[in-house]
Amino acid sequence: MAALRGLEANARRLLKSSGQEHLLDFLSDDPHERETYLKELLTIDYEEMRELFQRATENSGAQVQKLDDLMRPLAEDQIEAEVRADPGRLEEYRTRGLEEISKGHVGVILMAGGQGSRLGVSYPKGMYDVGLQSKKTLFQLQAERILKVQQLAAQRHGRHGAIIWYIMTSAPTYDETLNFLKSNKYFGLNEKDVVIFKQGLLPCFNFDGKILLSRKNELALAPDGNGGIYKALEVNGVLDDFRKRGVLYLHCHSVDNILVKVADPVFVGYCVVKSADVGAKVVQKNSPTECVGVLCLVENIVQVVEYSEITEKTANLKNQDGELTFNAGNICNHFFSAEFLRRIAKLQMPLHVAKKKIPHVSNLGEFVKPTEPNGIKIEKFVFDVFAFADKFVAWEVPRESEFSALKNADSAGKDCPATAKQDLYRLHKNYLQRAGVGVVGDEVEIPPSVSYGGEGLDAWRGKTIVGPALIKD
Repeated sequence: MAALRGLEANARRLLKSSGQEHLLDFLSDDPHERETYLKELLTIDYEEMRELFQRATENSGAQVQKLDDLMRPLAEDQIEAEVRADPGRLEEYRTRGLEEISKGHVGVILMAGGQGSRLGVSYPKGMYDVGLQSKKTLFQLQAERILKVQQLAAQRHGRHGAIIWYIMTSAPTYDETLNFLKSNKYFGLNEKDVVIFKQGLLPCFNFDGKILLSRKNELALAPDGNGGIYKALEVNGVLDDFRKRGVLYLHCHSVDNILVKVADPVFVGYCVVKSADVGAKVVQKNSPTECVGVLCLVENIVQVVEYSEITEKTANLKNQDGELTFNAGNICNHFFSAEFLRRIAKLQMPLHVAKKKIPHVSNLGEFVKPTEPNGIKIEKFVFDVFAFADKFVAWEVPRESEFSALKNADSAGKDCPATAKQDLYRLHKNYLQRAGVGVVGDEVEIPPSVSYGGEGLDAWRGKTIVGPALIKD
């Protein structure tokens, strides 16, 4: 008991000096719970939390600055487009990407911290099945694409290199993700080539900078945004793992794009040939006012400008060819050199404030579920490091072959399971038709083991497939 009293005394001194003594208002009578909670409180750097809150809120009350006068499109030497690329140049990029994969130089960072709450499920979004005939989840589709592109690289260059799959989860999704992959034998990947780690958590604050409690002996914590990946790579030893395994290049993407070409050899090859330390895939916006950030230059610095930061007039600007001037839609699909990730790991990242309705324990000890925003979550954005790149390039890809987000329930009618399934089927039908295969109906699915990106379908040339159909090896 003396040790417990000592813990409490230390916690009271620390919290009083930092203005957070309210965190001790409802200490549990259970000695074990009390000890666990006090030890957690003593691990927090409250001066750092105070500075984070101040930095994040400094400009949060100001109106969103319109950046129209500061924006310029990316320079011509910073962006190329797949549909306009010379076939020989495309093959050069593909060959180089497959070569780097065959040498074991390529890893994949999957940002998979999100839960499927907006989809109506409580488990990690990567475990979601949109209703494909194969019943494959997002995790399985992406794992099998890794297997296939490893195979293509080995066939092209005569040696097998493993693509290391680095999966960043949040604290709430870590155990379930790990158990799901283990129980499915990592969908054919070697267990030692799958590295799962957690992104960081930050306290939730009220508008006065007081840390909130989610329960009487539990801090209200939230993931620090997809930009927390850079610190997470360092604190979890992943940067050291790159060096140990000889990984030089990373393809980084979010889990919720059902069409993602994992470890895309063309994209990787393009970035390597261009000696880029950072690259980003983009798609053309589907309308001037689409709610998506655009990649551009702001005072000659690469930046993702959100749709809320430009006026409708600028959003509608067009070039002489009739295309939107600011048309490079960001899809959270990036390339990084391992050296760049090591360099920026210790940089102070910009902070963003999200005003939220945060369930919490009131100062009277009552659990409150607010109906209006009552506090803030501090977030970092993955694209905020683009400005630190010595050489940045963008690669424009067709939306219909590379991007279909899974964000909402079917009731929303867009970016939902129904549209994700439809977009995958449409792409696979297109692959077959380009290979000279007749297709009747719209529901055809090609497993990654058969084709990664439309190659390897010659065996079906001249035949007719009637949907719904699941192509077999």
